Amino acid sequence: MHAEVSDGEPVEVGIAQGIFRGRAAGGVSWFKGIPYAAAPVGPNRFAAPAPPPRHDGVADAADYGPTVSTPPQRSPVMDALLPDPVRPGVNGLNLNVWTPDVTGRLPVLVWLHGGGFATGAGSTTAFDGTAFAHHGVVTVTLNYRLAVEGFLRLPGAPSNRGLLDQIAALEWIRDNIEHFGGDPARVTVAGESAGAMSVLTLLAMPRTKGLIRRAISQSGDGHHVHPVELADAVAAELCAELGIDRTVAAIAAVPLPLLHAATNVVLNRFTGGADPRYPQLRRLILQPVIDGDTLLEHPVAAARRGISAGVELLIGTNSDEYALFVATTGMADMGEDTLLDSTARLGVDAPAMVAAYRAQLPDADPAELFVAIQSDWFCRVPTIRFVEARALAAADSHVYEFAWRPPTYGGRLGACHTLEIPFVFDTLADPWGRALRGDAAPQSLANEVHTAWASFVRSGDPGWPPYGSQRILRRFDLQSATITDPDVTRREAWAGIL
Repeated sequence: MHAEVSDGEPVEVGIAQGIFRGRAAGGVSWFKGIPYAAAPVGPNRFAAPAPPPRHDGVADAADYGPTVSTPPQRSPVMDALLPDPVRPGVNGLNLNVWTPDVTGRLPVLVWLHGGGFATGAGSTTAFDGTAFAHHGVVTVTLNYRLAVEGFLRLPGAPSNRGLLDQIAALEWIRDNIEHFGGDPARVTVAGESAGAMSVLTLLAMPRTKGLIRRAISQSGDGHHVHPVELADAVAAELCAELGIDRTVAAIAAVPLPLLHAATNVVLNRFTGGADPRYPQLRRLILQPVIDGDTLLEHPVAAARRGISAGVELLIGTNSDEYALFVATTGMADMGEDTLLDSTARLGVDAPAMVAAYRAQLPDADPAELFVAIQSDWFCRVPTIRFVEARALAAADSHVYEFAWRPPTYGGRLGACHTLEIPFVFDTLADPWGRALRGDAAPQSLANEVHTAWASFVRSGDPGWPPYGSQRILRRFDLQSATITDPDVTRREAWAGIL
């Protein structure tokens, strides 16, 4: 574990915006809270990102900048387990840079945080880039607009504003990262959950051409996009809940606490399982939309067409993604009826699907079967479908599975959603997520995972062969292994469905 030192020697870098003063200690310099776009307030709140402001003199960049305004997590449990930092200020569109050498020409890792396109921040302390910098990688984390500001479709406003923010950050990196020791021609964009969904969607967007050399997708897929009709239905439902017209002016006039509360009400209404569009929504209501302008086509279709065939991809999931929402919430005691009802909401033949999983997992109880089915529906199988789509365009991918299961929650948590992040960043000593992984998470596994990610960023090779016709993947655990075509029965259970 490499911990960033909170104080250090001043170090300055000058770019077109002005001079930024960061800090340096232990062979790493960091610069935090640098605006990559203008503040998203006033007329900019629902507009495409505007260029960042210039400043005179020297701007202090020792500490994280403001976070964007986001609704609270729907679950107090998630708020406690995976808290989002809240840092007040005007311009949440800022980024952070860690570098081992401001005069170098080093590969760059850009991290997009998760949070269901509604919560999260690039300043979460577990995303500290010090360890990557020690491996010769310039690391960037950033904030982007979320929830209503980032992804609600509104007449007169560009769609996918959160993605446009991400592209603005990538353009800032292209234009400025060399001053921080990075190589703009060797940029890897990585993310987890909604961040990973963002990564795969960015690959389908023409505006990212030339901005991304490599990509990493952790527990995300290319299926979380709305058609225009569904995005409009979500917006109409929110405005009806608020009792306002569906216009930028009407939304902008709603006080933030009321807007956030209504957003969560509508989110729960759409994703509670009763809405017949639940399988199409895939648990999220505010997410990218195929608007024909900023996003021209479905990311899977774009991958099949080969639009991102020149981008090297590392992609994978955790073994028990959905256990995060089961073991921590009391759902672990569910019965057979709940299992069948929940599976039916996915738009499948529930008895047949449950029987297929029970045949492969004969000792599993209803909650364990629920986790397996929901994990595969939400994340694992769609991820493989994206890999298969790339293969049709002769674009291969390196695939992984994170399988380490902590002893917490009586061993029922499994290798759940988000668990791998501090292993990737080598930040096991950070308190974020410790209630999930426990106090004795294996540092040896963090060393292995972090080294593989750093190697991929540097060379495109994480240390095992690409997926290919043999369906090769790397399973990370206390005893990691490179294996061929695991869980074939579970993958085939979703044939023709996902």
